[in-house]
Amino acid sequence: MTKSWTPPTREEILDALRTADSPLTPSELGERLGVPPRHADALEQRILAMEREGQLLPNRKGVLLLASKLDLVAGRITGHRDGFGFLVPDAGGPDLFLPPREMQKAMHGDRALVKRTGLDNRGKPEGAIVEITERAHRQLVGRVVIERGVTVVVPEDQRIKHDILIAPGDAGRAQPGQVVTVEIVQPPNGHSPPMGRVVEVLGAIDDPGMEIEIAVRKFDVPHQFSEEALALAAKLPAQVRPADYKRRIDLRDVPLVTIDGEDARDFDDAVYCEPLETSGRRAGGWRLLVAIADVAHYVEDGSALDTDALQRSTSVYFPRRVIPMLPEKLSNGLCSLNPAVDRLVLVADMVITARGQVKAYQFYEAVMHSAARLTYDEVWAVLSGRDPAAARARAPLVPHLQNLYDLYRALVKARGVRGAMDFETTETKIVCDIAGRIERIVPRTRNDAHKLIEECMLAANTCAADFVSRSRHPALYRIHEGPTPERLSLLREFLQGVGLSLGGGDDPTPADYAVLAQQIAPRDDAALLQTMLLRSMQQAIYSPYNVGHFGLSYEAYAHFTSPIRRYPDLLTHRVIKSLLQSRRYAPPVPSAEAIASTPPPRGRRGGPPKPSAKATARAEDRAEARTRMSVAQREELDRWQTLGLMCSANERRADDASRDVEAWLKCQYMRERVGEQFRGRVTGVATFGLFVTLNELFVEGMVHVSELGSEYFQYIEAAHELRGERTGKRFRLTDEIDVQVSRVDLEARRIEFRMVKADGVRPDARGPRVPTAAELGPAPAERGGRKAAPAKSEQVAQVRTERQAAKRRGGKPEQRGPKRKRR
Repeated sequence: MTKSWTPPTREEILDALRTADSPLTPSELGERLGVPPRHADALEQRILAMEREGQLLPNRKGVLLLASKLDLVAGRITGHRDGFGFLVPDAGGPDLFLPPREMQKAMHGDRALVKRTGLDNRGKPEGAIVEITERAHRQLVGRVVIERGVTVVVPEDQRIKHDILIAPGDAGRAQPGQVVTVEIVQPPNGHSPPMGRVVEVLGAIDDPGMEIEIAVRKFDVPHQFSEEALALAAKLPAQVRPADYKRRIDLRDVPLVTIDGEDARDFDDAVYCEPLETSGRRAGGWRLLVAIADVAHYVEDGSALDTDALQRSTSVYFPRRVIPMLPEKLSNGLCSLNPAVDRLVLVADMVITARGQVKAYQFYEAVMHSAARLTYDEVWAVLSGRDPAAARARAPLVPHLQNLYDLYRALVKARGVRGAMDFETTETKIVCDIAGRIERIVPRTRNDAHKLIEECMLAANTCAADFVSRSRHPALYRIHEGPTPERLSLLREFLQGVGLSLGGGDDPTPADYAVLAQQIAPRDDAALLQTMLLRSMQQAIYSPYNVGHFGLSYEAYAHFTSPIRRYPDLLTHRVIKSLLQSRRYAPPVPSAEAIASTPPPRGRRGGPPKPSAKATARAEDRAEARTRMSVAQREELDRWQTLGLMCSANERRADDASRDVEAWLKCQYMRERVGEQFRGRVTGVATFGLFVTLNELFVEGMVHVSELGSEYFQYIEAAHELRGERTGKRFRLTDEIDVQVSRVDLEARRIEFRMVKADGVRPDARGPRVPTAAELGPAPAERGGRKAAPAKSEQVAQVRTERQAAKRRGGKPEQRGPKRKRR
């Protein structure tokens, strides 16, 4: 049997170049590695990928040079709104400062090779860009400006300081002030600005929903399904076909119900619970059924629907709009567990003891018929007894809901015994008017119906992870590692200052955190301490390497319950269905389009955190285990690793886009409240000031350090406070202060406050009080009922004013009166 050829690994390529007497051309490298001529293209693709990531650098003669031997640092560029930037090295270590003249060669997000040139005026390492190895932006969204007959597009992303020059005839029908998408046809090179071509006109900046149109393009969120995917969706039936019932358990006589929010449109999960009985007597414990939409039955591996779903990886939720992972025919129709219709499901059938422990479980494919579409508030009204009318309307379901509630109480007790952390935080809901603008922001109340469903989903997710783990089949786990040594040290230093301590030494467990959480609950500073505990945690991600979930205190945890809106859940379904059929599931290789659409990993200033001793040991074990794998096993694991990185990055991209839209809407909301005073709470502390969230409006803004008083303020990182050197005045997390809305910058998504006393007088007041929006009256363009069209010069000024003002101030809030130095 002929042995199949596999391309050389990156490490083999690097070793070959290191040991060569002189630099090699790609063909010479192929000969040295024994690559057959017919596989030269595969080697070329690997070399190109290594060039993009800065490992190799071809010179003008075509030979391959090792970046490490040239003293070049490979990494990704992070831009700053003030024109400078940083290179975040791939290998970790300190960032390299890039002055504005260097940033003229690149854009935020580009990959580059940078040469160290020395230290900047603060003693930090500085660099010069040698080569851009990968451009991050093919398209940008921005506003059209015409200055002296020259058309440019000003990017919406403040981290990109290049205005895009539009050649005559390439602006299409775009008008000054309109928001457009521009294709980059010539990137910046340090000597000339980038050039582009308008490919899409989105409309006026004040059009309803424009903030969403900007966000999906600004963060490269896929928002249009391919024609192939839509064609596949159109071919799917409107209802479940008789042939689909074969080899499925019939659960249509079981009163499964969905319990979701008032505004939910897609229903992934349904639940049913009954007490266990033995010989007609209660034996203690329950049988819980969690039925999840069988999306994998309709979305075939590697199909156009699957490719589009992977590129998105998750549905993106905005106020009044959702960008779904799957076309609406699936997400709201055929896969959604709507009431009174048959639906295909994958079921987690669990036996849970009276102590809340899962004693046994099984998975199987089934068909169900939802008995009702219930809401959290409706279920809580029934269970709490506050609404007898609601209980009478759902009389046949009340016993089943009560069983669920009894089970929930047992699961909550088990959660406490397990040592899982349970922090209550205030979530908010934005209520918009018909035009899409914020009408009000209200706290979102979580009742026991929310928690009941959450515990049922956690139980199903842990069973899915356990089933996959016991089967020794690769899959994506939802992992959450413990605190890094750096964060743990800062937390312990802070706790020591308030007379508390965290157990567990260098390796605390979730139970140690839970014990501390119980100790701080009755304290007046409980909110501050809870915030500090949360900030010591790492972010949860998807990975084929199961290291458990620290926050939930699970040895294995996977996402299983939301395949309509999360791609990792769909992958988990495919693995489980394959195991039920005694098959092995191999995920498809991600397409080039899917990989290209994935946002780059976020650079962490100062490099990646130092791992804990346990994390280091796990990494060493994985490396050793990898040496014992076959080539096929390593390739399969690498494929899962790629999928985990893609899904994690796309999840963060969706969060960033949602936050950007919320920030836009909140800025619009607060523009009408400039000059008004509010009470707020400090929710963040930095060297340059305080972040304050208003108690009434749930809107966050910044108080610059220059507003705190006429003295120097030192930033105490461990205590999360700013402390006055002369008076000792302190501003700490969760402190309540009175502020006045002083300025709103819609372009930068920034709201600025200034300090005031309870009587409305500013401490160390400099200059006149800011008049309120009501005192100023309507803007000139709005007086008389109709909005007047601004002149061309006014349109230019409208786009430029905020940026120019920020440049004049150096990115700081407006100074009034004599300037004072601040540290």
